[in-house]
Amino acid sequence: VLYQLQIFKAISAGAFYDRLNAIPWETGNDEMERLALEECAKRQRIDHSVSVLILPADQCDLAFRFAQLGAVVTVADAPEKQQEIEGRILAAGLADMVSFQACTLPEPPTPGNPGRYDIIVLRRGLCFQSYQKSKPTIRRLMQQLRIGGKLFLSILGLHSELGDDYPGREQSIYERFAPLTEDVAKKYGISAPVCLYSERDVFLLLLESGASVLRTLTTTWGNVKAIAVRV
Repeated sequence: VLYQLQIFKAISAGAFYDRLNAIPWETGNDEMERLALEECAKRQRIDHSVSVLILPADQCDLAFRFAQLGAVVTVADAPEKQQEIEGRILAAGLADMVSFQACTLPEPPTPGNPGRYDIIVLRRGLCFQSYQKSKPTIRRLMQQLRIGGKLFLSILGLHSELGDDYPGREQSIYERFAPLTEDVAKKYGISAPVCLYSERDVFLLLLESGASVLRTLTTTWGNVKAIAVRV
């Protein structure tokens, strides 16, 4: 109870429920999240039972949007965030629709449930491991999807500000894994080595991981989004 009160001190009840009651697929400037929500709405009209996995949970706003559409949602994040996230879920009154599972990003929760999900949204995490390590991660995520299920992927872009003077910029994607420049690392709070991707690199990653690529795009800010389907 105390934890819920702390949440509502930070976010007024009125503003909180205004967000929940908004049109679900109005997500600001994130095209990939909008497309994922629209996919959920279409599936819900046909199947009336849609299962979604989101990594990481962040503030749970996206999870609540999916729940508003009638989906059963699992949010996955680091174990130490469980209390905070479950508090948000309880405060929203969505404990019947949204649940938490611990994971080590960007890996899906274990033990997994092969063929469980209709939609998986991976918002970030792949960049913090090498390209070669990311291929089995993508395979494991795809295995969690039902046949015909879709993975919505967001990844830090080589042609974003993060790529300015990036030491790995001229390297092959198979070798690229390096820290950002000192100024950029400090600005974005990213001290670990990263693998930044072009749109072509993301397409190749999905293809070599056994996924069928439906769409890729590069945002105005240079980050890369992709949609893949399990066939």
